[in-house]
Amino acid sequence: MSTDSQSAPDMSARTALESLNRAYANMEMSASRYLLLIIAPSFVFFIGTGVAAIVLGLSLMVALPVVLLGMLAVVVAVIYPKLAQDRKRNQVRQRFHLFLTHITVLSMTNINRVEIFRTLAEEDEYDALAEEMGHLVAMVDTWNQSLDDACRLRAKQTTSPLLNDFLERLAYTVGGGQQISEFLMDEQDTIIQQFVTRYEADLAKLDVMKELYMSMMLSVAFILVFAIVLPILIGISPTLLIAGTIVMFSIVQAGFVYAIHVVSPYDPIWYIEETEGVGPLTRIPRALAIGVGCSILLAAVMVLAAIGIIPAVAARVPLPLMAAIPVTPLLLPGWRMRQEEQKVKVRDGEFPSFIRALGAVESVKQTSTGSVLESLRRKDFGALTDNVDALYKRLNMRIDDVRSWRLFAAETGSYLIQKFGDMYVVGRQMGGDPQVLGQVISENQNEVLKVREKREQAAMTLIGVLYGITAAAVFSFFVGLEVVEIMMGITSNMNLQERGDVAGSLLSTEQYDILTIRYLLILTILINAALSAVMIRITDRGHIISSLVHFVFMTWLGAVIAVVTEFVVNAVISV
Repeated sequence: MSTDSQSAPDMSARTALESLNRAYANMEMSASRYLLLIIAPSFVFFIGTGVAAIVLGLSLMVALPVVLLGMLAVVVAVIYPKLAQDRKRNQVRQRFHLFLTHITVLSMTNINRVEIFRTLAEEDEYDALAEEMGHLVAMVDTWNQSLDDACRLRAKQTTSPLLNDFLERLAYTVGGGQQISEFLMDEQDTIIQQFVTRYEADLAKLDVMKELYMSMMLSVAFILVFAIVLPILIGISPTLLIAGTIVMFSIVQAGFVYAIHVVSPYDPIWYIEETEGVGPLTRIPRALAIGVGCSILLAAVMVLAAIGIIPAVAARVPLPLMAAIPVTPLLLPGWRMRQEEQKVKVRDGEFPSFIRALGAVESVKQTSTGSVLESLRRKDFGALTDNVDALYKRLNMRIDDVRSWRLFAAETGSYLIQKFGDMYVVGRQMGGDPQVLGQVISENQNEVLKVREKREQAAMTLIGVLYGITAAAVFSFFVGLEVVEIMMGITSNMNLQERGDVAGSLLSTEQYDILTIRYLLILTILINAALSAVMIRITDRGHIISSLVHFVFMTWLGAVIAVVTEFVVNAVISV
């Protein structure tokens, strides 16, 4: 039994070392050069931190973080190749469904097979996939390899199992004489199903992260309450202890923000590119300027009230609400962006039927896109109708097709419409069958929209968890603070310290600065609201400005809970 338990960690360690070794082998830089230029300097830095701590005679509380910083530099330098490899693998996995649609569209055109991969290599947005396509093209152009040999060689070198499998099957198909377009059309259902499966698996990981987040944050909240109450018994500085715990609270929450960013599927909603001032985002700057300006003005008023220059406000408005009032105007730009985001989602839902109808009619009439749109623009495509009409007018004015479609995508504000619209127009320009193009793009976008609905459900669940944790944590914080404040009042009234009672020796209240602690707890409410709002935006991949809605609501929730807790605790104790 013990042998089995020992072999499992050994196998795990061996697997990790083998994976790290493969990462070093696949680096563009040689392992010896990386050792000399990266790992050696980080090790010198680590030794230097230890020597500096000894020479300068730093205390343990200061020396330990300094030495740990040096150790962290060494660890990061050693494992960085593995982290970079995992990042590339993740980029391939996240963008593979768009890549497959794009390569399928290009394969149905009249361009050379190698030009297909050269075109994909120029798409910077594909990141690691574009890099892999660039290597593939270089093998064909520079080393005079055949396409199937190049695919086979690159499959052995890539670190992504998904791309490895795809290139191996592509090499077999090309070598056997089958057309790339036939192979890719056969692959559509399989690859899209794999995309859906991976997407749902990421959402399942997100559910696990939510459970872990709830457990960790409630544990840290308990530690913070403990830090508020404990100094009354042991006589240490509560301000320093509470500040340190709040820093830990923030670090833990920021760590979960990054973890959710890694776990959450990469599927952005917005097409964010400056295109001559068109699109939904052009309607936001004014609201943002008004909201930020009013927030700054209210913040100045509240600061003046807090320092006693406007005593009437300080006397009538509880301190937690004074922190929530200045952020309230940010609700204006956040809500406006939220409305625009909902419109983008509606346009996404209408685009598959539009592109399918466009391809079918264009194939039947054997005419240009502009001529087909003359009749289609009278059809009802919901929120997309006005954008279709604008696209027709641009094409009718003989504006460049690619530019017209880019402006069309910018007006809709949709990332998916931009990607799939570009694929359609480029496929048409290169001689592709419009009906097949429209069908492929429509089916693939419909699959993306289906899994997006599941992501929205996961985001709604996360929102409920975050609001619940905010309410529970703030309640516990201020219960602890009110208990300490009541204990201070009791101690002061009984003059325990002067009488020398046993209780006086056990209760140490003179080191408490209640106002400073209250400010720190209010700062915690703001930090929690900001990071929680960012976490929600990362999950649903919306625009960061729309997160201001949740930032304002969570701030007000925390502030109201703090005021209500103070009132209830005082009322219960007084009874």
